[in-house]
Amino acid sequence: MEDDSLPYESRRAPLFAKNIVATSQPLAAQAGLNILKAGGNAVDAAIATAITLTVVEPTGNGLGSDAFAIVWDGNQLHGVNGSGKSPKAWSRKYFEKYDEMPQFGWDTVTVPGAVSTWVALSEKFGKLSFEALFEEAIKYGEFGFHVGFRTAYDWNHGPELWYAGYESFRDEFLPAPNTGDLVVRLDISRTLSEIAVTKGESFYRGSLAEKIEEAAKSGGGGLRLEDLEDHQTEFVDLINQDFQDVCAHEIPPNSQGIAALIALGILDQCAVDELDSLDSFHMQIEAMKVGLFLADRYVADPKQMKLQPADLLDEYFLREYARKIDKSASPIPPIDRVKGGDTVYLSACDSSGVMVSFIQSNYFGFGSGIVVPGTGIALQNRGWGFTLERGHPNEVGPDKKPFHTIIPGFLTKGSRPLGSFGVMGGPMQAQGHLQMINRIVNHHQNPQAASDAPRWQILSDFSVAVEPGFPSSVAEGLAERGHKVKYMTSYHSFGGAQIILNNDNGYVAGSDHRKEGAAVGF
Repeated sequence: MEDDSLPYESRRAPLFAKNIVATSQPLAAQAGLNILKAGGNAVDAAIATAITLTVVEPTGNGLGSDAFAIVWDGNQLHGVNGSGKSPKAWSRKYFEKYDEMPQFGWDTVTVPGAVSTWVALSEKFGKLSFEALFEEAIKYGEFGFHVGFRTAYDWNHGPELWYAGYESFRDEFLPAPNTGDLVVRLDISRTLSEIAVTKGESFYRGSLAEKIEEAAKSGGGGLRLEDLEDHQTEFVDLINQDFQDVCAHEIPPNSQGIAALIALGILDQCAVDELDSLDSFHMQIEAMKVGLFLADRYVADPKQMKLQPADLLDEYFLREYARKIDKSASPIPPIDRVKGGDTVYLSACDSSGVMVSFIQSNYFGFGSGIVVPGTGIALQNRGWGFTLERGHPNEVGPDKKPFHTIIPGFLTKGSRPLGSFGVMGGPMQAQGHLQMINRIVNHHQNPQAASDAPRWQILSDFSVAVEPGFPSSVAEGLAERGHKVKYMTSYHSFGGAQIILNNDNGYVAGSDHRKEGAAVGF
């Protein structure tokens, strides 16, 4: 394509339907929709969408990803933590050669949990056969898919610099395609077929697992077959926080979802009602700074945490933080773990009332740069989420889950589900959750309007980035209050929301214009 620019501002309309899939890539959304039309439920559709995303949007996820999910089964909520642990070989001595956690290579590769998450969800909630969920993804791998504009952008900006030294990555993903190019991925197609037939067993205990171990040994990595065999997807109790008349639900640590809940708990005690006012943005930013700071200091593998979620969400604890917020920017010290990254998120809902909030990611772009030869399995770099700080609950160690950025979100009102949502994009995710919930609950915006609204983002030095279109008078006001405001020229770092809310006799959905995806339904 000669010109893939989008020079004119555009806005989408919300989608109203009884069955909906919303995600960041339109081919994947349609794959999920086709499963719904074939008689599957929202869980089946979510899995099929997630599988397809590993083929058509490799810039944010792959077969070597982790995954989390929140499922409303028609009666109650279920939390699913599919994140993997570090290899047993990862002793502190193992990392003595580093001054900080590496970002790429085998020493960032933890056990991938996405495949096991698909299996667990299918077995517990699915209606269709597991194999049926792979059909469209396999076809896209075998016969090709046309690359969308945002995927092409991410493919062409960075990977040749970050990953050029990894031969298996070059063989699989370089040179980067352009918008509209047809890309065939035969290796991943064959691997998906093997995963489908074996219900994931090959990935953790069979021939694919052996290939992963062989690649690790030849590349000097610590991951072994034993690590893969020991992996289990966990069903977990969700953590929650009341906000106005709704309840927000997140996956508990090792996920950063608690940062959003902390911020919500603080904001709920600050009387600011005016939409997009200086006071409103200031209060949100100040509340979020506290959430990010506390998550950075305390969130880790649950077995290692020094404070539990109940402590961090204690009403009186949060009230003290709310009381300290005034008209000036607070001097909170910089944090370590606001790191860049990308991911894919999807939401699916069906006419029977089943709703799914699902997220999977390779963390930073394509992940570690390691691709298992001949398989199309691009391995995540979640080990980068650990720290080398001595005594920190998230200090790197063996058989341990790292701090995780990816978070699916869910809202309930009373005893009923209100909505499934997420905002993909590394450190933007908890911040995006706060912004979406505030707009939907406090200001009754529809999903598309909430998604379209201009965003802010707190960076690691606690400066505040604002995207194009953010109200200039508000940005100037924030600067006058002591915030270090950074004006960004692109929306690429401000995440991508997918939101589905319950509506009378159906659902209403929005899909972020910052991505190339869609909300589709019938």
